[in-house]
Amino acid sequence: MIDPRKFVECLQSNNVDFFTGVPDSLLKEFCACLEQVPQAGRHIISANEGGAVALALGYHLATGKIPLVYLQNSGLGNIINPLLSLADAEVYSVPLLLVIGWRGETGVHDEPQHKKQGRVMLSMLDAMEIPYSIVGPEVSAAEDALSEALAYVQKHHAPFALVIKKGTFSTFIGDKKEAASFELTREAAIQQVLDFLDERDVVVSTTGMASREVYEHRVRKGEGHERDFLTVGGMGHASQIALGVALQRPDRSVYCLDGDGALLMHMGALPIAGVLKPANLKHIVLNNGAHDSVGGQPTVGLNIDILGIARACAYQLVFQAETPQELQSCLQELQGSKGPCLLEIRIRRGARKDLGRPATTPVENKQAFMNFIQS
Repeated sequence: MIDPRKFVECLQSNNVDFFTGVPDSLLKEFCACLEQVPQAGRHIISANEGGAVALALGYHLATGKIPLVYLQNSGLGNIINPLLSLADAEVYSVPLLLVIGWRGETGVHDEPQHKKQGRVMLSMLDAMEIPYSIVGPEVSAAEDALSEALAYVQKHHAPFALVIKKGTFSTFIGDKKEAASFELTREAAIQQVLDFLDERDVVVSTTGMASREVYEHRVRKGEGHERDFLTVGGMGHASQIALGVALQRPDRSVYCLDGDGALLMHMGALPIAGVLKPANLKHIVLNNGAHDSVGGQPTVGLNIDILGIARACAYQLVFQAETPQELQSCLQELQGSKGPCLLEIRIRRGARKDLGRPATTPVENKQAFMNFIQS
């Protein structure tokens, strides 16, 4: 396996010393290394993958050097436009190194939302005319791939992708950073919200741990899953899914369980919801300042005023809770208020090691939800 520290140091020795992107579970050891090895200001976790390309372009304009952008292949959708309309050799000709985690690789078990993405990823890179090398845990092959990539971007001043297979990087052991300590876990907060809701209320939960925890709580209580739309992919879009439901079903309260990383990824959703003023939309942001589902890499969620942003985006009411008592009080007020309303729940990082995954397929979940909401 490849030592992530040596990989980063090799990049730095080749004058690649600026890193930006959105964390990925297959790249979590590489991302953990980036949190500690580069100098301050040389690693920026971006809000979304397209923004990472723009940051990289700005860095190249200012220095003339090669930047690196990392992402999960699910982020290719966010990155296509800036790759083709900014970084491409026929536009601004940016010598850009891409490091892409290969979720859904054919023959490797993965979740349903990653299967097609993994199957078509190489074809997508071919269609964009971006050359690539596939990198696995073999050190010598990885060294050759990195040499090829660096030679290409230096010669052609255009992007080149390193596609990283599962299990490529070994564990990174570095200094542990102290995380903010809050009383509530995400799972406890979700359980409290779900137990408070009326029978006709519906839930749209964001991708990752949150949807898994919603599913498991329903199982534990012997309840069905028809009231919950579990957004397994499309990070950052759960609030707009919830908005679409709320606008068409004004007789139902629609609760969106969102994450801070997801909120930041597509923050433009907030003013749309605010201006449209769906009275039945209750937007709940579970904020632990981390990309918890892919390794716990930090976001800026705890460094910004989410409530102030929501107010500025025309949300009618905003609330914040950090304890079970505060959460109960906020839920009672939220229930009787006209929206859109936003409740920020500040929570601890982390999840249970034995947290399961939904046993139903996305299509089964969708159909049960539709049957319930249209009944």
